[in-house]
Amino acid sequence: MDTTTTVILGTGLAFFLITCMAILDAAQKDFGGIEVKAIWIFFMALVPFIGVGCYLVFGYRKGKKPAEA
Repeated sequence: MDTTTTVILGTGLAFFLITCMAILDAAQKDFGGIEVKAIWIFFMALVPFIGVGCYLVFGYRKGKKPAEA
């Protein structure tokens, strides 16, 4: 494998892991309604590069983690 292939695969893997972590984070938070949560998760899954960036900038602080019992 040459250097270019390694960089492309590494970048793709990093974006995949960030997308998975953002989707899991959104799934655990309460956004005030299931519709808002579904829209965030759908947007991140549909447009992974842009959707995750938008979630991290706009949605990450809006959702609240539920109080643990």
